[in-house]
Amino acid sequence: MIETATTHGIQVEVECRFVSEQSDISQNRYLFAYLIRISNTSQNRVQLLNRMWKITDGLGRIETVEGPGVVGQQPWIEPGDFFEYESFCPLTTPTGTMSGSYEMSWEAQNKSFQAEIPQFFLVEPGSFH
Repeated sequence: MIETATTHGIQVEVECRFVSEQSDISQNRYLFAYLIRISNTSQNRVQLLNRMWKITDGLGRIETVEGPGVVGQQPWIEPGDFFEYESFCPLTTPTGTMSGSYEMSWEAQNKSFQAEIPQFFLVEPGSFH
C-alpha cells in the first residue's frame, strides 16, 4: 500500500515492506524497509534540507529522529522531477508507525517549509491472525 501526502506542490509517497530475511522474530528484531518518492509538482526548484521522523512502536513508545538530508544527501529537485530513496527501520515489536516531515527550501524565494511525510504502518505479516 502506498501512502501519499502533498504540501505546497511537494508530493511524498511511501511504500513499506517487512524484511523477513533480516528479521529475527525470536529475538524481537523486526526490520522494515520503506521506499520514498519525493515529487516536485510545483513551478519552483526545491532542496531537501532536513528530515524529522516520529517512529512509534507497537507498545506506543515514540522515538524522534532528526538530521540533515536523507541517505547522506540534500538533493535539489527540479519542477516536474522526483528524488527516490530506500531506507530501513528496525523495531522490537511486530507493528508500529512512522510519520514526519522534510524541511524543504524554495530556491527562488529563499524560504523553507515543512513537507509532510504521511503516516504509514510497519506490520510483520504474521502479527495478525
